[in-house]
This record gives sequence, C-alpha cells and structure tokens, in this order.
Amino acid sequence: MSAEKSSHFARLQTKIQDRSALVGVVGLGYVGLPFAVEKARVGYSVLGIEQNVQRAQQVNAADSYIPDVKTEVLAEVVNNNKLKAVSSYDLVPQMDAIVICVPTPLTKNLTPNLSYIESVTQQLGEHLRAGQLITLESTTYPGTTDEVMRPILENVSGLKQGEDFFLAHSPERVDPGNLRYTTKNTNKVVGASDPRSLEIAKLFYEQTIDHVVPVNSAKAAELVKVFENTFRAVNIALVNELAILCDRMGLDVWEVLDAANTKPFGIMPFYPGPGVGGHCIPIDPHYLEWKAKEFDFETRFIALAGEINRRMPEFVREKAWRVLNRVGVAPSRSLILVMGVAYKKNLGDWRESPAIHVINRLLEDHAKVVYHDSFVPEIELHSQVLQSVPLTDEVITSADVVIILTDHSQIDYGHLVSQAKAVLDTRGVTRHLDCDHAKVTLL
Repeated sequence: MSAEKSSHFARLQTKIQDRSALVGVVGLGYVGLPFAVEKARVGYSVLGIEQNVQRAQQVNAADSYIPDVKTEVLAEVVNNNKLKAVSSYDLVPQMDAIVICVPTPLTKNLTPNLSYIESVTQQLGEHLRAGQLITLESTTYPGTTDEVMRPILENVSGLKQGEDFFLAHSPERVDPGNLRYTTKNTNKVVGASDPRSLEIAKLFYEQTIDHVVPVNSAKAAELVKVFENTFRAVNIALVNELAILCDRMGLDVWEVLDAANTKPFGIMPFYPGPGVGGHCIPIDPHYLEWKAKEFDFETRFIALAGEINRRMPEFVREKAWRVLNRVGVAPSRSLILVMGVAYKKNLGDWRESPAIHVINRLLEDHAKVVYHDSFVPEIELHSQVLQSVPLTDEVITSADVVIILTDHSQIDYGHLVSQAKAVLDTRGVTRHLDCDHAKVTLL
C-alpha cells in the first residue's frame, strides 16, 4: 500500500482519537438519533442527514420525537453546536465517519427491500472522498455490506475499500424504552471484510461504547443481528403455540409459564401475546430465511415461527368472539374497547403492531371498535382512521368486551376490570391483580 493510502488511515485514526472527526449519521430515527446524540455528547461534531424535512427541523429546534432521547439532552448538544440536521448529501465530503441507520423493510412477499440502503449508498458514492469510514447499522441479510454496498461505493467513486475508504457493518442493538441498556452500555458488534476497515471501525465505536466486540467479517456481524432477533421470534412462537395448546387443553398458560420460569437454570422467560410487532422481530428473521435459499437451505424454524406468530391475531379474534358469546352479544352488534395499539408497552411506535391486525379482523366482522392509547393518538387502517378515546368509566362500561393488546404501565388495570363487563387480557397483566378474575379471560 502506498504512503498516501496509509496516510488516509493515519489521519482518520488521529481525528477519531482526538474527537476532531466530523460524524455523519444518515437517518435520524429510533437508531440514528440516539447514536448521533451519544457521539455529540462526547465531543464530536455530528451532522445528521434526514430526508424527512420535518424531523430535521425538529432536531435543529431541539424537539425530540424519540422517547429514548430526552429533549433537554438533545437541546444540550444542539445549543452547543455539536449536532445539526440537514436533508441533503452536499456536506458528505466534509464528513470523516458516516453511519447509516435507514429502514430495511420487507415486501408483501416477505423478501428484502434494500431500496433505502441502495439509495443512500449511491448518494454517498457520488460524494465519497478518500479517508472516510462508512458503517452500516441497519439490520439486513448477511452479504449486504460486501455484495450490495461495496460495489456501488467503489464503482461510483472510483475508490477502493481498505485502501481509499473503509467500510464496516455494526448492527444496531436498540431496545426502545429500555432504561437499563442504552446506546452507550450495550455491547457493540462490528465486522469488516478487510483488516484496516475493522480496525478503524472498532476504534470509532470504542469512543462512545463501553464494550466493542469485533468479528472477522461484515457478513458475520450481519448474521449476529439477524440471529439475535430470530432467537426471540422462535421462542415467542414457542410460547404462542403453547398458549393455543393450553387453550385447547383447558389449562392456564400463564400459570404453566410462571411455574416453569422458577427453574434456576436451563430456561429463559418468554411470554405469549397477540402477535409480534415493531421493526425487528416480525421482519428480520425473514432476511435470513430469504438469504438461506441462495445456499439451497431451508430455515424451517424461522418459517414456522413466522407462521405461528402471524396466526396469533386470528386466535385473539376467536377468543374475543367466545367472550362475546358468553355475555350474549353478537360480534356484529358488539362494541369493543381495545387497550393499547403500540407494539410494545410505554412506546408510541405502532409499526407492524399485532394490535392493528386484531382490530382489522374485528372490523371485518362488523364490530364497532374504539381504542385507548395515550402514546398513539391516531392510527390509519385499511378502511378508516381511528383516534384514541379518553379512558373514562363511561367508555369502559359501554364496551361489551375490553381487549388488552398493549400493557402500558400507567393504566389502572384493577379499576379497568372493576368497570368492564368482560376483559380479554392478551398480555397477562391482570393475572396477579386483586380484582374480579371471573370477568377476565386470559390469552
């Protein structure tokens, strides 16, 4: 390697270590904004590229739209001129390290949609200069960094990875709403297909992350993340299937799980629910399922887990009709109050939420559905737009059945049960309460 190319690495190394590097973050969502704030708080100047103009304006106004980023913390770095958001790629040549945090959705046929990654990579390639580090944090299938991003960057820029620029994959490990594990204290995996890219990426993340775990390739790092979410998807499917079996056998699945989880070894708590939601568990395992076909390999656990988890909204619908039958109300004449539509408690994110699938099924049977969720003021369904209703005693008592789909912590569930005619609890949140359990049907 020439002295000039070696100097690219040395200069970037120095900039990272003395915090003079300008850090770019593409995509200021649930992953990108917390990461940008962490980098800014330790002294880096950070420039976020956010295509949503309203979001970019909110960042610059120190108005946080991400629950894990407190407004006062955002204000601190914005007012100190350490964080700014723009909506164009014009300033990319000034950046030293660029972190990509864009969505990786699935198509309707459960195949990967890399359009966001490809578009960002094309834009970066057109502005790339020697001596820059690019890392991808978006969850994707093994091979995306090396087989999709690298060719675009090299062909568009004329530069070479490992010599002129550096490329790595470091999968995000964000758990929205988790107060214990944040960006800083969650172990960070990083991998690259050449030694210099791995070395510089590891150094970059070590400046703000307590413990960085290097692996020998970008593909390995990509597979780490997909496996983590597949592990959860498969185990959630296992307890969801157990819930359906216990329903057939007349057993309480929550009692079985609570007792099983008293074992001090060889078991890990997972609980059933109305399905899986968010941008990870329902989506990421299918990236691996799709990629495996390239190697003539069928990932049967993943396919089966997805099938079981997608079945749960229909199971909730069936149990709701059983409850209505018990209280003597036909589904088409019923009023149903849904408690919570977010995919996870204490969050306002309803992406891929199983609650949406449940509500759509209830509406298909001509039930009237209202919902309460103080974190989600409005939802858009295929047929209509619903707005959250105030949780008054009148609203509760007027419902023929209350279905708990998201177990937000601020709800007084004991009072809810006392006022309701009947409750279908899909989260098990009422099972240990001192309430009228005759009114409650557990999943």
